[in-house]
Amino acid sequence: MATSDLDSRVRAAAFEFLEEQTRLHGEVLPRELLSRGFVFNVTRVPLVGPQGIFKPAVTEMPLTITTAPIVEGRERPYEDRVEEGGAILYRYRGTDPRHPDNAGLRLAMQRQTPLIYLYGLVPGRYLPVWPVYIVGDDPRALAFKVAVDEARLLDLGPRIEETMETEARRKYVTRYTRQRLHQQSFRQRVLAAYQECCAICRLRHEELLEAAHILPDGHPRGEPVVPNGLALCKLHHAAFDGHLLGINPDLVVHVARAILHEPDGPMLRHGLQDFHGARIRVPRSAGLRPNREFLAERYEWFKKAV
Repeated sequence: MATSDLDSRVRAAAFEFLEEQTRLHGEVLPRELLSRGFVFNVTRVPLVGPQGIFKPAVTEMPLTITTAPIVEGRERPYEDRVEEGGAILYRYRGTDPRHPDNAGLRLAMQRQTPLIYLYGLVPGRYLPVWPVYIVGDDPRALAFKVAVDEARLLDLGPRIEETMETEARRKYVTRYTRQRLHQQSFRQRVLAAYQECCAICRLRHEELLEAAHILPDGHPRGEPVVPNGLALCKLHHAAFDGHLLGINPDLVVHVARAILHEPDGPMLRHGLQDFHGARIRVPRSAGLRPNREFLAERYEWFKKAV
């Protein structure tokens, strides 16, 4: 069997494995599962290794590239970014362009071989994106240019020259993907800070929890940082965004007067009315707690709305 044929078959199996795992567990996967990987012809194939660029023994070229997760209070050692043209810049392994890992990605670029991008959200949790392609090499920046494409158009056959349509599609998919990665990163970091618990009602089912912005995305200070976030269940997130409840700078919940006096069933009474005057639960670390200035500004919006 030709090496390139074996490489393609392993790659296809890796994509099928991720498709199944994300269908079962959602789009965020634990590192343990990725490290364990899958079995291909009695050989176990992990999807992540100790370095960011990872080539299993059974493949000819790297299979995955990984971005380290954010650790609150520290900078990422190798932060990727999006250049003006839309591609993700992914840092070299070290500073030697000829390092075998860098050479492997360069070969993947030449052959337009699809890879998997594992984006670290928080320690131990990753969002896999596939297929991604190396579309450029910038030795001066010590970085490769990475583009995301649609999985339905995945082609594991011989390289097909890129067309203008392919390039435009990949730019669009890459921008959309980056937005999704940042949203999930914010969600995971906020939920981790609040120990996967709604700040208002203490609900602990992660599937029902969301990261609410105190100041929204479009606000000049509405950055996706934990002090601008609250872990809320879906009900309380919707109520917070709809100004049915507000949280003052002293961390006290206020329910809109109209809701307090509205007669309804037990859901309204126990879900909203009973939390009027309660204090929210906040992270243990002072640096991760809600920004008081942000809460004050948001609370003014609530008062005007009611």
